[in-house]
Amino acid sequence: MDIKQVNSAIMFGRFTNIELSSIIDAVKWARASLAKSVKNSLMLGDQVQFTSSKNGLVYKGTVSKIAIKFVTVKTTMGLWRVPASMLSKIEDEADPMDDFNYVGSKHHY
Repeated sequence: MDIKQVNSAIMFGRFTNIELSSIIDAVKWARASLAKSVKNSLMLGDQVQFTSSKNGLVYKGTVSKIAIKFVTVKTTMGLWRVPASMLSKIEDEADPMDDFNYVGSKHHY
């Protein structure tokens, strides 16, 4: 079942109030689980992106604080307090800091 079918079933189905409440609870649980998973995968300094619910633009930035439900992201447009479930980590394919022989390395061997 794809998302359009799920949305259609909810919107035009003949669910009782109790069944709709159960669907809402399942969505809340899934969103909290996603937020916890994303939050646990983040570290300070990670590059992330999110889509603003206010203007629909995609912002990229750096994680500067991780709180219980929200992550503070530093972008070129300032600091944003973003729900963890709205973030996706940007994976750098070639990060010279991962190579311990790099002159500017964070590893000092």
